[in-house]
Amino acid sequence: MYQSRKKLFVSLCLILLAGLHSGIAAEQKGVVLSGDIPIALSTVKLLSAGRSNNAQPTLLGSSRTDAMGAFTINFNAPSDPEAVLYLFAENGSPVTNRFGIGPSSSSIRLASVIGPQALANGVVINERTTVAAAYALAQFTDGSGFAGPSPGLQNAAATVWNLVNPVTGDIGSVLGNTPNGLDTSTMREFNSLANMLASCVSGSTSLPCTTLFVFADPPKGGRPKDTFQAALNIAHNPWLNPQQLFLQSLIAHAYKPALLQAPEAWTIAITYDGNGHEFDGPGNLAFDKTGSVWMTNNYQYAASPFTSVCGDTHVIKLTPTGADAPGAPYTGGGLYGAGFGIAVDPSGKPWVSNFGFQGSQCPYPIFPDYKGSVSKFTTDGAPLSPNDSGTPPPFDGGYTKDIAQPQGTAADMYGNVWVANCGSNSVSKYVNGNGANEVNFKFGDLVVRPFGIATDGEGNAWVGGTGNNVIYALAPNGTPLFKQPISDQRIVGPMGIAVDSEGNVWTANSGGLELPCDGNSALLQRGGTPSIAKVTRTGKSAKTSVFYGGGISRPWGIAVDGNDNIFVANFGGQRLSEFCGVKTSNCPPGTKTGDPISPDTGYTSDALTRNTGVAIDPSGNVWLANNWLNVPIQTNPGGHGAVVYIGLAAPVKTPLNGLPSKP
Repeated sequence: MYQSRKKLFVSLCLILLAGLHSGIAAEQKGVVLSGDIPIALSTVKLLSAGRSNNAQPTLLGSSRTDAMGAFTINFNAPSDPEAVLYLFAENGSPVTNRFGIGPSSSSIRLASVIGPQALANGVVINERTTVAAAYALAQFTDGSGFAGPSPGLQNAAATVWNLVNPVTGDIGSVLGNTPNGLDTSTMREFNSLANMLASCVSGSTSLPCTTLFVFADPPKGGRPKDTFQAALNIAHNPWLNPQQLFLQSLIAHAYKPALLQAPEAWTIAITYDGNGHEFDGPGNLAFDKTGSVWMTNNYQYAASPFTSVCGDTHVIKLTPTGADAPGAPYTGGGLYGAGFGIAVDPSGKPWVSNFGFQGSQCPYPIFPDYKGSVSKFTTDGAPLSPNDSGTPPPFDGGYTKDIAQPQGTAADMYGNVWVANCGSNSVSKYVNGNGANEVNFKFGDLVVRPFGIATDGEGNAWVGGTGNNVIYALAPNGTPLFKQPISDQRIVGPMGIAVDSEGNVWTANSGGLELPCDGNSALLQRGGTPSIAKVTRTGKSAKTSVFYGGGISRPWGIAVDGNDNIFVANFGGQRLSEFCGVKTSNCPPGTKTGDPISPDTGYTSDALTRNTGVAIDPSGNVWLANNWLNVPIQTNPGGHGAVVYIGLAAPVKTPLNGLPSKP
């Protein structure tokens, strides 16, 4: 009796210790479905994602579905508030009213990401939740399980809820409503992707699975053997067999509305518009360490392009899932008509360059007297730069010394902030992020209309001269790195500039855009072939390579992802372009540096308008600024919202100060 009691006491202690380590006892109920068809005899596993790259997930519990597809898993909940819990439902048999339980299929593997804790109202695992998991967490899995560092992993898991409601398995509220929903084709595309998987899961024969796996066979990595891997392969290679996969999606009709014709690529692009009445001409964007995004905004918000608007006096901040941050948008600090200039410094403070954009009928005739300013904010949106005096028009705040129609803005690893003065052929440097300590480097005629700017791993600043088609590099003390600007007759109208992890400099060559540095807000195309260029520094000289294709159409912004691949925002054509970077092992087989990865049409989306800024967050989402309307009316030409390509790129550590790197 004593030994029995002793064993019982020891067992209870072990259970108690396990509970203290793993958290309190919890329960997750749910159901596995294909459309509205239950999946019986499916093995359901509940896991907690690994918290670093390549870390092993933790199996929390498992169960098996009954004839109605229902399951219950009892488990010890992780005590970590940042845990990411998810479910895999493997194998199983569709249940039909006519035939009962069908044959078991090893091809069935569905997923659902639920967040940091169990869902009290239950969870649905179906094809929609599988597509949402495969895309939102595309950069955190090879198909076996999810793992990755904070905050990218957690933000990606939260983004799942924008696409799908895991409690019901229905379309998520963000994807299902304006400015998404029926306003764009993205919801239809999402449903078509789910129907692709449903063709296999609920099929009466193995043929639909076989054809799905053939069409989702990537150029490297091996043909998928289950539906989750098929969805993940498509997310990783959206250009893969678009027409064939579209035909596959027509086999099943479980999810509606769906596409009526094939897309150029299977990307998922959703629109965020904050509170719905703040975006009007967003110009550029930058991320802080949490993955929240700060965005400039050209104009006061007005829904109609025929409404006369002046320059906006706000800076926008969205959470990683697209909602307004607390108290946002923020005002003060001299904000007025900000354009392409924004950066977050190493301490997390955002800097905004105020060009002075305004509609053609704004009653304030600020040009040519207004030279612009630079604004600085705390991480919570409180202005640190001087506020306007309050005397209308309110254009005398911010840091103004030597500033002349500022555009591109970048913060280096040392906390210095660099600003391209498009109106005075110069660059201003705020030493150590001190607004009172500004030095100005003048170019004369060497660099005309400097616009884009980026910093490298040595603290050098690289700036593009849009007026004379050159790239110029400054050492941290302002001395030129080269005797002459870098010039190539194929570089015409360089706009955005970015640096890859090896220190190569990439530019988006628009082919020629007449910039508004003289106060004229009209942008007019002129001659030249759109391209991107790579500048490689070798001592006191530089080598330039120019590349074409990928759907580029008046390219403007440019960004480098964690794999060193290149993403380009286009001011024309409603498309995003992708190119192979210097690490060709991260590109499709046979692709060389500079070769396009996106199709000839680019990654098109009817959610896009005319795009300027582009940036990549710690979850691997590619964000673009809808700067102008497709048909701009000069009283109010501004576009609305940020368009985000979910899980398309390799994550980037933020804020970006110098060379990009993986988190």
